[in-house]
Parts: sequence; structure tokens; C-alpha cells
Amino acid sequence: MLTGSQFRRMALALPEAQESAHMGHPDFRVHRRIFATLSGEGESRGMLKLTPEQQRQWMQAEPEVFVPAAGAWGLRGATMVELAAAQPDSVRVALEAAWRNVAPKRLL
Repeated sequence: MLTGSQFRRMALALPEAQESAHMGHPDFRVHRRIFATLSGEGESRGMLKLTPEQQRQWMQAEPEVFVPAAGAWGLRGATMVELAAAQPDSVRVALEAAWRNVAPKRLL
């Protein structure tokens, strides 16, 4: 099980990550580009900006944890994370992938 606070700490531990807000939800950015958000009752869900291929891989590996976001966002790789069902190590790796997807090349 993972909490919203743990998700936040993992996201902010990534190089040059900052917390901001978008549409009333906390988000995590690197150089103004969102790579993750928190939402749900008590920040019970995360969202990761993955590629569609990464999303498929995570959903196949852990379908109870990773699900596509609704609508077009989900088709483009936005992936919801059910924190109550998640293991910290798995989410940490997925957060790192989402961060790499938007980070400037000089940080990679």
C-alpha cells in the first residue's frame, strides 16, 4: 500500500521536480512540464504521464494498480495509479519513467 504522501515524496525526490497545482489537484513538474498528479479522496490516486507502450506494459504487469485515465488522455498514455493497491518500488520505477518522458535531455 502506498499513501499520497509517499507518492509526493517519491515524485519530489526526482531531479529538479517541483510541486504545483493543476485543475485543483497537486501536480509534479520538471521544467514546467507535468509528469504526475495526485487526486481522489484523500489523494488516493496518482496519475503518471507515460507513453502508450509504457502504459500497456504497466497494465499487463499490475492491472489492479495501473489503469488508463478516462478519454483521450488515457489513449495517449495518461495512467491512473491506485495507491492502496500499489507497492512503493513499482510506483517509484513508473514515476521515474514518467519523469524521463518530460525531462529536458540535459537531466537525463
